[in-house]
Amino acid sequence: MCRAAMMKSVRVVVVGAGVIGFSTAVCIVEALPFCSVTLMADKFSPDTTSDGAAGILFAAQFPDIPLQRQKHWFKDSFDHLLAIAQSQCAPEAGVMLSSGWQIFKEVPAVKKPFWSEFVIGFRLMTDVERKRFPDHKFGQAFTTLKCECSTYLPWLEKRFRKAGGQVEQRKVNNLQELSNNFDIIVNCSGLGSKVLVGDTQVYPVRGQVLKVEAPWVQHFIRDGDGTTYIYPGIRSVTIGGTRQEGDWRLQVDDRDTKGILERCSRLEPSLNKAKILNEWVGLRPSRKNPRVEREVVELQGRLVPVVHNYGHGGWGVTLAWGTALDTLGLVKQSLHEMAPQPKL
Repeated sequence: MCRAAMMKSVRVVVVGAGVIGFSTAVCIVEALPFCSVTLMADKFSPDTTSDGAAGILFAAQFPDIPLQRQKHWFKDSFDHLLAIAQSQCAPEAGVMLSSGWQIFKEVPAVKKPFWSEFVIGFRLMTDVERKRFPDHKFGQAFTTLKCECSTYLPWLEKRFRKAGGQVEQRKVNNLQELSNNFDIIVNCSGLGSKVLVGDTQVYPVRGQVLKVEAPWVQHFIRDGDGTTYIYPGIRSVTIGGTRQEGDWRLQVDDRDTKGILERCSRLEPSLNKAKILNEWVGLRPSRKNPRVEREVVELQGRLVPVVHNYGHGGWGVTLAWGTALDTLGLVKQSLHEMAPQPKL
């Protein structure tokens, strides 16, 4: 059997339909047209955690992943979304440029974060700019990208199907049930990895946000501690938020709503006049470090490559395309090992 024919019969499944799952599935199906690629999940947009994400691009630094790798993830994601923002697809994909400020109550230890070289026009705020925020001593100004997942995910799904990908809605309870039908499993199940692959290191960080109607708010404002932010989007402004670790509640909490409105109105008093369009809660799939790696697992007597890509916390949109490209590399490595090696 020639290599091309063998590869044609390789069946890949991607588990998870959030921004990580669909980004990864698109990367694989477009780069490896000779594989059959299926994306499987029990929840799709508008019911994924990604759908409520503010989707603005900047990042935290993970402790145990080489900085060079994190830079690649950020740059690859930024370049990918910037190309969309500058194309005619921008409105349909829900990707836009966004300018604003990140402000700090105390001067941070790192004044120029690792991602500052990839966003547009990064600089420190002037004294005049900071006067708007008297409680804050330091700030950064830059232009980044905002990706609205409730638009972006359906757009990615369309792109995936157009490239020949199959989509199946079903809950995957364990890897065993996939092993008969697929040769490579790609796990993008986020918090679901707790059960699916028994990862005890993944935990929820509850986030509550409001979408408000405030078309006069044109610039994002983010408090450096990550709990208070205002992100203008295409049709509404996302204001938030909460970072409640280990909290599984999916109901809207009225006290959180009140706190969000108070904190955001302190930074942008005009928000007192904004109409609340909806309230939303999501559980960020958090981990000390995202898991982007490959292992070979014995499933029903067969060795199956399993590639993991999950645990991005609140930085899923920011890192999705970069970690998807890394995942594609790990899938290619698996294919290479599966291919019959030519006899010497």
